[in-house]
Amino acid sequence: MIYFMALALALGFGVPVAVLSAAAGQGKAAAAALESMARQPEMTGRIQTAMILALAFIESLVIFSLLVFFLLNANLPDKAEVMKAVQTEAQARSGASAP
Repeated sequence: MIYFMALALALGFGVPVAVLSAAAGQGKAAAAALESMARQPEMTGRIQTAMILALAFIESLVIFSLLVFFLLNANLPDKAEVMKAVQTEAQARSGASAP
Protein backbone atom coordinates (compact mmCIF):
# COMPACT_ATOMS: atom_id res chain seq x y z
CA MET A 1 0.00 0.00 0.00
CA ILE A 2 2.84 2.39 0.83
CA TYR A 3 4.36 1.67 -2.58
CA PHE A 4 1.21 2.87 -4.34
CA MET A 5 1.03 5.94 -2.13
CA ALA A 6 4.64 6.82 -2.92
CA LEU A 7 4.04 6.17 -6.61
CA ALA A 8 1.03 8.48 -6.69
CA LEU A 9 2.98 11.16 -4.84
CA ALA A 10 5.91 10.83 -7.24
CA LEU A 11 3.59 11.10 -10.22
CA GLY A 12 1.89 14.14 -8.76
CA PHE A 13 5.14 16.00 -8.14
CA GLY A 14 7.42 14.59 -10.82
CA VAL A 15 5.81 15.96 -13.95
CA PRO A 16 5.19 19.51 -12.66
CA VAL A 17 8.79 19.71 -11.41
CA ALA A 18 10.06 18.55 -14.80
CA VAL A 19 7.88 21.05 -16.65
CA LEU A 20 8.81 23.97 -14.41
CA SER A 21 12.50 23.12 -14.61
CA ALA A 22 12.34 22.85 -18.38
CA ALA A 23 10.53 26.18 -18.63
CA ALA A 24 13.24 27.84 -16.54
CA GLY A 25 15.94 26.20 -18.64
CA GLN A 26 14.33 27.25 -21.91
CA GLY A 27 13.97 30.82 -20.68
CA LYS A 28 17.59 30.93 -19.60
CA ALA A 29 18.81 29.44 -22.89
CA ALA A 30 16.75 31.87 -24.96
CA ALA A 31 17.89 34.85 -22.88
CA ALA A 32 21.54 33.87 -23.22
CA ALA A 33 21.17 33.30 -26.96
CA LEU A 34 19.47 36.65 -27.51
CA GLU A 35 22.11 38.43 -25.45
CA SER A 36 24.93 36.84 -27.43
CA MET A 37 23.16 37.66 -30.71
CA ALA A 38 23.00 41.29 -29.62
CA ARG A 39 26.72 41.28 -28.79
CA GLN A 40 27.82 39.54 -31.99
CA PRO A 41 25.28 40.09 -34.79
CA GLU A 42 27.52 38.37 -37.34
CA MET A 43 27.18 35.06 -35.43
CA THR A 44 23.38 35.16 -35.29
CA GLY A 45 22.86 32.15 -37.56
CA ARG A 46 25.16 29.83 -35.62
CA ILE A 47 23.86 30.99 -32.25
CA GLN A 48 20.26 30.54 -33.36
CA THR A 49 21.01 27.01 -34.56
CA ALA A 50 22.63 26.12 -31.24
CA MET A 51 19.72 27.68 -29.34
CA ILE A 52 17.11 25.70 -31.29
CA LEU A 53 19.09 22.49 -30.73
CA ALA A 54 19.32 23.20 -26.99
CA LEU A 55 15.60 23.96 -26.79
CA ALA A 56 14.82 20.69 -28.60
CA PHE A 57 16.93 18.72 -26.10
CA ILE A 58 15.24 20.43 -23.15
CA GLU A 59 11.79 19.74 -24.59
CA SER A 60 12.70 16.10 -25.24
CA LEU A 61 13.37 15.67 -21.52
CA VAL A 62 9.87 16.97 -20.75
CA ILE A 63 8.37 14.57 -23.27
CA PHE A 64 10.41 11.75 -21.69
CA SER A 65 9.08 12.64 -18.22
CA LEU A 66 5.54 12.65 -19.62
CA LEU A 67 6.14 9.19 -21.07
CA VAL A 68 7.38 7.96 -17.69
CA PHE A 69 4.27 9.49 -16.10
CA PHE A 70 1.96 7.52 -18.37
CA LEU A 71 3.92 4.29 -17.87
CA LEU A 72 3.85 4.60 -14.09
CA ASN A 73 0.24 5.77 -14.07
CA ALA A 74 -0.72 2.43 -15.62
CA ASN A 75 0.73 0.67 -12.54
CA LEU A 76 -1.56 2.46 -10.09
CA PRO A 77 -4.51 0.37 -8.89
CA ASP A 78 -8.13 1.42 -9.31
CA LYS A 79 -9.65 3.63 -6.66
CA ALA A 80 -12.20 0.96 -5.78
CA GLU A 81 -9.45 -1.59 -5.10
CA VAL A 82 -7.58 0.84 -2.87
CA MET A 83 -10.70 1.73 -0.89
CA LYS A 84 -11.53 -1.97 -0.43
CA ALA A 85 -8.00 -2.66 0.84
CA VAL A 86 -8.17 0.29 3.23
CA GLN A 87 -11.55 -0.81 4.58
CA THR A 88 -10.34 -4.38 5.01
CA GLU A 89 -7.26 -3.15 6.87
CA ALA A 90 -9.37 -0.88 9.09
CA GLN A 91 -11.75 -3.72 9.92
CA ALA A 92 -8.85 -6.02 10.71
CA ARG A 93 -7.32 -3.45 13.05
CA SER A 94 -10.61 -2.68 14.80
CA GLY A 95 -11.33 -6.40 15.21
CA ALA A 96 -7.84 -7.06 16.61
CA SER A 97 -8.03 -4.21 19.12
CA ALA A 98 -11.50 -5.17 20.42
CA PRO A 99 -11.39 -7.38 23.55
